[in-house]
Amino acid sequence: MPLAGLLPRIRTRLPALCAISTLFLLFAGQLAGALLPDVPLLVASGAAGLALDAGLLHRRPALLSTLSRIRLDVTVRQLLRDMLLMVALLRMDGIDPEREMPPLLGASSAFYVLHFACQAVSLLVRRTRTLPVVTRNIDVRALNPSVAPPRVLARRAGHRLLAFSVPATAGLLVTACTAQAEWGFVGLAASLTLIGMGVVRLATWLLPENRPAGDAQVMEWLDDWLAEYRPTVAMYFSGGASSAYQANMWLSTLSGLERPLIVLRERFMVQKIDATDVPVLCFPKVATLFALENSTLKAMLHPANSGNTSQVLRIPAIKHAFVNHGESDKLSSCNPYAKAYDEVWVAGPAARERYALADVGVQDGDVVEVGRPQLAAIRPHSGPPSGPYTTVLYAPTWEGWDGNPGNTSVVLAGEDIVRRLLADPRVRLLYKPHPMTGSVDPRAGAADARVRALIRAANAKRSGTRPSPETEAELLRTTVELDRLTSTAFRGAADELERMMLQGTPDGDRESRIARATAAWERAYWASHPEWAHLIVTGPRPALYACFNAADLLISDVSSVVSDWLSSEKPYAVANTSGLSEDDFRAAFPTVSAGAVLTPDAAGVPELLESVRDPRRDRYAADRAELKERLLGPADPPSPERFASAVRELCAKSDERRTRVNARPAIPAPRTAGDGTPARRGTALDA
Repeated sequence: MPLAGLLPRIRTRLPALCAISTLFLLFAGQLAGALLPDVPLLVASGAAGLALDAGLLHRRPALLSTLSRIRLDVTVRQLLRDMLLMVALLRMDGIDPEREMPPLLGASSAFYVLHFACQAVSLLVRRTRTLPVVTRNIDVRALNPSVAPPRVLARRAGHRLLAFSVPATAGLLVTACTAQAEWGFVGLAASLTLIGMGVVRLATWLLPENRPAGDAQVMEWLDDWLAEYRPTVAMYFSGGASSAYQANMWLSTLSGLERPLIVLRERFMVQKIDATDVPVLCFPKVATLFALENSTLKAMLHPANSGNTSQVLRIPAIKHAFVNHGESDKLSSCNPYAKAYDEVWVAGPAARERYALADVGVQDGDVVEVGRPQLAAIRPHSGPPSGPYTTVLYAPTWEGWDGNPGNTSVVLAGEDIVRRLLADPRVRLLYKPHPMTGSVDPRAGAADARVRALIRAANAKRSGTRPSPETEAELLRTTVELDRLTSTAFRGAADELERMMLQGTPDGDRESRIARATAAWERAYWASHPEWAHLIVTGPRPALYACFNAADLLISDVSSVVSDWLSSEKPYAVANTSGLSEDDFRAAFPTVSAGAVLTPDAAGVPELLESVRDPRRDRYAADRAELKERLLGPADPPSPERFASAVRELCAKSDERRTRVNARPAIPAPRTAGDGTPARRGTALDA
């Protein structure tokens, strides 16, 4: 591997190597102090080893993961420290090995027995508090939820061991210094008292009055809740932590439907879903997922494909529609997996044609054009920039899974695009990279970091009027208000069950309050930044569509960002890093047809900026209006109405199927022979 490629890996692993090397040196020092014996060396290395271990476990636990992989976890390390102390005491003058050492060894052994007993109790507590389903926005008081036990007792065995070992280790070290065993007994007694009280305290969560409902009771409660709530349509989502945005973009649309529901599969995803009043059910295991089979659920919407999707498709009473989390000309927008659904919902005619050309098994009759209902918040084009600055949004997509260099422009063109934009003194740049940039290809992450450095350097050279202090105060106020509405304050020790208890039925119409608070925050956010300052926009706020409304021009890649931007009919450009000629690039990706194409060196940026500032130079205005209808469908009826109509029709198909199934004669139970075994064809029972 080239040296340039090795250096980042060395820098990444250097802290771990230093930490582990220091631990081993301290163990070696303690061993030497025990064998010589050398009391100062023993005490210094023993105390420093315990302090370093505790500090790393608290601050940088990932650095110690290598030791755990070689069976040198925190329990083994602390046991080794204690054993070396005992060896040192045995070799020291002034300690009676026959009269004083056995009690010290016995007390130390008792401490570890109680430690492992606490481990066993914590495991039982965690199991009883891990329910077969996870909920949010649902009243779970019937399940007898309660606050979680302290983390140091229930979930942090290493922290508990080291913390409760401090008195014992301190006492034994003092004994080594003074040759008086009483100090060791005092320290061990204190550690035994602490761990014993911890075991008793933790065991109270196993008492009948504190235990939550068992698995069978939880499933009975779930059946009752489903029967009472009577859900009609659900959004099903499964994915990794960084993919939650794919579901969150559908929340506002889902909340407007009749008795909606969110169905998840990963426990961590429950807290990744943005603030919403829609009830959330998470089914970590496929066996519990089938509780939906006997519910009133009629339709299920899927914004993404995953391996777990095939499991819910087994429920025949529910009709399934793939709604995707965005549309583009990339192959991922016409995945063959889509034929597994009853229907494929797309924005407009372009997507229908895309599936037909891809020939992946999706029948044209199963494709339904519903528009993009969540784009209603995007404001239409109102003409060229009216102020002194042209705001450009550079929103590249991520590198994808297939290694295609044309997926993202960050690697091959990002720096050139940004340099060209920053070279124009009348440009204000908003840089909003995809949240998964660099997750597959480290080159994309490195290029993203360089682009950010360019923007920070350009800002350092700019100056001008800054907003008043009142704008900062208003941003802080609106941030606090929005955080209050969109997040739930959890204790550090709160576990899944405690969060379920705290996130019960929403109080009032929270979503409308969030919408107002979000609008106020966005106004305060833009007002708090100088109009000349370039911005690096990451995280959930401000959202992509808020950046759309603030920008005059978009530069992006072949992605759904372009399709969504077209709803505004503002100018845009697409970076061509595919290696294709411009003509072939436009032919391969129809979403590019109404925008400018930038080569990797971004030479066309100055001309592009002039076309935004002077409408007479804008050659694509009419093309954008035409392409918008091809991609997103007609403006009348509005997309939310078309989407709601598609939901009603899909639910009606589910009702029709249920009616047909109920009208069929019941399938007779298998006939059995006299001994209770199933009868074979051709026996007397068939006559």
